[in-house]
Amino acid sequence: MDIATVVGFILGIGSLLVGFLLEGGHASALVQPSAALIVFGGTIGATMFSFSPRDLMVSPQLLKLVVFNKPSDPATAIEDIVAMAEEARREGLLYLENRLPEMDDPFLKKGLQLVIDGTDPELVKNILDVEIYTIEERHHVGSSIFEVAGGYAPTMGIIGTVMGLVHVLGSISSPETLGPAIAVAFMATLYGVGSANVLWLPLATKLQNISKKEILVKQLMMEGVVSLQAGYNPVLIRERLVAYLNPTARRARDDEAGEEE
Repeated sequence: MDIATVVGFILGIGSLLVGFLLEGGHASALVQPSAALIVFGGTIGATMFSFSPRDLMVSPQLLKLVVFNKPSDPATAIEDIVAMAEEARREGLLYLENRLPEMDDPFLKKGLQLVIDGTDPELVKNILDVEIYTIEERHHVGSSIFEVAGGYAPTMGIIGTVMGLVHVLGSISSPETLGPAIAVAFMATLYGVGSANVLWLPLATKLQNISKKEILVKQLMMEGVVSLQAGYNPVLIRERLVAYLNPTARRARDDEAGEEE
């Protein structure tokens, strides 16, 4: 489970509620079913209108991915590729076919299969490039669903507030009810702006970050497969792939190497 996602969501909602209560508000005042229906129903409806059913069917999986994301470890991928390069150097590329059944990553497995089959190096790179592009586009559509919802939500909130104010002005003959009625009308704006900035947009940003990390690992794997096919020395392959690690991961790798020595 991604603790940062869960804690961040709870902290965001909790801070808004506690701040409201500290100002003397009552929790019951925040519960307005009609405003919630206008904002959330309108937002979801407009978002559904913007995408195809096939795109929307992945939404539950994306929500699950945000909470239970298990990112690929680039350092582990580097060690696996270097180990395969050492085996290929000793036994030949065809020997790597024995490693295929134990591979969990379909992308790396596909790249290695192309190499074993003797595919032209340029064609291998082109095929893996296309694979990365399609993965990136698929991820972009997924994050766009929540990003679009984050754009619609504040507007739906304003629409709900205007509708509430129209109702208030229609009952202006009862001045004693104006204050509470206006407060209820503005709850729609709160729902719209709040849901956009605490729910929809953070979800979109989280998915974009997950995608960037996965694409980076895929690019690392492609570089490793191409280098392995070219017959580069395993030490050289390791140094080429380490360039994909961030400074913190590089320092951790250097520390582990120092301890082993």
